[in-house]
Amino acid sequence: MKYTTEIVVDVPRDEFIKKMDDPDNMKHWQQGLIDYEQLSASPGQEGSRMSLSYEMGSRKMDMVETIIKKELPNELHMTYDTKGVHNIQKNYFKEEGASTRWVSESEFQFTGFGMKLMGFLMPGAFKKQSLKYMQDFKAFAENGTSVLNS
Repeated sequence: MKYTTEIVVDVPRDEFIKKMDDPDNMKHWQQGLIDYEQLSASPGQEGSRMSLSYEMGSRKMDMVETIIKKELPNELHMTYDTKGVHNIQKNYFKEEGASTRWVSESEFQFTGFGMKLMGFLMPGAFKKQSLKYMQDFKAFAENGTSVLNS
């Protein structure tokens, strides 16, 4: 399953990247994130890995993020792996005056019958969640609004 989402964030690209590239900020725009841990000696670099833990309702989910391409301020590509799901995330950042256009290409590969069925029956739920993270990042970057307060 593949889809593209995009949003314009009304902050200059250098400020956008500074906020996006700081893992301590993730908790402010990724609802449900309860913890992260760097798994690599040189965090934030191509090939580095980070463990992420989320709580969504009564469900707990752990995944590993791997940076596969980092050419900031233009693009940042990662993979996310959790049980039954391999997600490839390609993010592009375009300067538009004093704003930044964030284009995100998502590809989900499912293993196991349950996850394949979920991807088939509910593709809109994945896109909706991606867009929610983007909207929450926009609110955080523009106004300092944190999902921790909601």
